[in-house]
Amino acid sequence: MPEVRLVGPNGEQVGIVRIDDALRLARESELDLVEVAPTARPPVCKLMDFGKFKYETAQKARESRRNQTNTVIKEMKLRPKIDAHDYETKKGHVVRFLKQGDKVKITIMFRGREQHRPELGFRLLQRLAGDVEELGYVESAPKQDGRNMIMVLGPHKKKAEARAEARAERDRRAAEAPPDRRSTRTAPQEAETRATGT
Repeated sequence: MPEVRLVGPNGEQVGIVRIDDALRLARESELDLVEVAPTARPPVCKLMDFGKFKYETAQKARESRRNQTNTVIKEMKLRPKIDAHDYETKKGHVVRFLKQGDKVKITIMFRGREQHRPELGFRLLQRLAGDVEELGYVESAPKQDGRNMIMVLGPHKKKAEARAEARAERDRRAAEAPPDRRSTRTAPQEAETRATGT
């Protein structure tokens, strides 16, 4: 008669018992007999409520998915002969993306004769990386890809940290803001004011 190593419902070792005895114990305690280590000699079985076990496993998986953050790659396109003001605007967008905890893919697009001067694009990417080095790092060095030159910047902060920081900043601003006079009126008073025009 085959035997199994039996583990009780609270994790206590019952010992090596025959399968018939293990099934009888499971019926008496109104639990399921679940094989947890089939390759062990003898196989390990545990007394548990299998439905409850599956439910708890699903809950843990759902919780871990909720805490998981998806990395988003934002893209910013530039030209080698970009104007100073346009550069500052694009740099502002890159700074905002990095503060939000997103990766940024910067693409320099070359046209016509510009394709023979890739060092212009390389210098521009190096300048941008230097300007935002306190917020992010160069994850992928600049490399030529046909008519484009691509570089990827990664944030120093994780997405969850960036969200928590933004939430704290928003709460701080809300606490410092003066109370709005209109917010002291009730909805019926607002409706009456709109109806009478006073």
